[in-house]
Amino acid sequence: MAFADLLEKIGGMGRFQVLQVALLVTPVLLVASHNLLQNFSAAIPDHHCRIRLTGNATNPGHANRTTQKPGTEEEDFLWIYIPRDVAGKPEKCRRFVTPRWHLFNSSADDSHNVTQMDTEPCYDGWIYDNSVFVNTIIMEWDLVCNLRTRRQMAQSIYMGGVLVGALLFGSLADRFGRKPVLSWSYLQMGVAGLCTAFSPNLTAYCVFRFLVGMSYSGIILNCMSLVLEWVPTKVRTIAGTVVGYSATTGQIILPGLAYALPDWRWLQFAVSVPFLAFFVYSWWFAESARWLILSNRLEQAVKVLKRVAQINRKMEEGEKLSTEVLKSSMQKELSLSRSSYTAVSLVRTPTVRRISCCISSVWFATSFAYYGLVMDLQNFGFSIYLIQVAFGCIDIPAKLCAAIGMSYIGRRTTQASSVIMAGLAILANIFVPQDLYTLRTTLAVLGKGCLASSFNCLYLYTGELYPTVIRLFSTLADRPGWG
Repeated sequence: MAFADLLEKIGGMGRFQVLQVALLVTPVLLVASHNLLQNFSAAIPDHHCRIRLTGNATNPGHANRTTQKPGTEEEDFLWIYIPRDVAGKPEKCRRFVTPRWHLFNSSADDSHNVTQMDTEPCYDGWIYDNSVFVNTIIMEWDLVCNLRTRRQMAQSIYMGGVLVGALLFGSLADRFGRKPVLSWSYLQMGVAGLCTAFSPNLTAYCVFRFLVGMSYSGIILNCMSLVLEWVPTKVRTIAGTVVGYSATTGQIILPGLAYALPDWRWLQFAVSVPFLAFFVYSWWFAESARWLILSNRLEQAVKVLKRVAQINRKMEEGEKLSTEVLKSSMQKELSLSRSSYTAVSLVRTPTVRRISCCISSVWFATSFAYYGLVMDLQNFGFSIYLIQVAFGCIDIPAKLCAAIGMSYIGRRTTQASSVIMAGLAILANIFVPQDLYTLRTTLAVLGKGCLASSFNCLYLYTGELYPTVIRLFSTLADRPGWG
């Protein structure tokens, strides 16, 4: 009798499993928000150099104005101090060295006569358009012009935290258990997220975002572990899909939160503080009995299984459980757990080496293209809120198509089709003129949907391609249907 049969005897998909899955997927809503948060907290508003505080007898005090309305005297006045760019808008990073008063209330445009010697950098700072975003880290710390790369640096640091968290929390979960690592990840996400909201400078912001990225991996990995290791094999695909759709719902909720909270600090606060509540109730979760058995903690496993049987109203079956029953039921799994496997196992034999090379390449391509799309929403020329909603909604049919495709035409065909279609949609965007915003956005949304489909295939396909002993070593141990 394998662990799956043991699980069926104490209730299968009973009340305990339903409640545990519901409590586990709820935090995923806000975890997805954290992953894409910088689209809004680091949004770049329209901006131009702050006007030098000067005046003259004809136009006293005009230089103190910091806002302008198109088609008004204020806009005409702006051109005295700020040159136009190629699109006819105020130059973002340069201003005239001396005001050009002859342009006031004039329709003349002498931008073609402007040379580098006529302008200077924005020594006095910038004026930002806060009609859409009240405050972002770009506005607060002037991450524009020669400092614009620091915005990408902040996001790269966050993704570095995701990588470190996957390596660290995955191994810690295999050593100390899924439940304590998940609870710690909730606490770290809540505390680091709140500290991010009160960051005094960019350095502190990047440090706390790195910690948030680490906790993101800890939550996703161990959430999926506790979901799939407690549900029967026949419903693992459905359970994994529920977690995936929870992340999709989080992507759709995020623009609503960002619209309601246009100040990045309040937005960061709102998506972080619930994790303190998640940390408190996470101690109710049951540790993975399968992990306890494979870790030779049989007495703890018996206690957990009896508790689950009681919640599922299978007290009689629970009373029959003992350490001897577990040993006799899971002899094969226990013998496998005594073997030692390391990362070298992924490249030790030609077959496994080929699988590792191919799977790693597809993971890299899918992730690289996915984050390249979802972290660049402002370049599509539409409302960033509407595009984020569209990017979230496209996952619903995409993941459904992936599930149907894997069931009827196979994993390999579905995986290849998803990646190829995503690549074609993204490549086609290169040849679409910049002013065709609708077509560019449609192709991007299509590409994002195909990438979401690819992710769904990858989670399942990766677990099924590797031999069981290597899946036991990895953080995706023996999880067909993961994701």
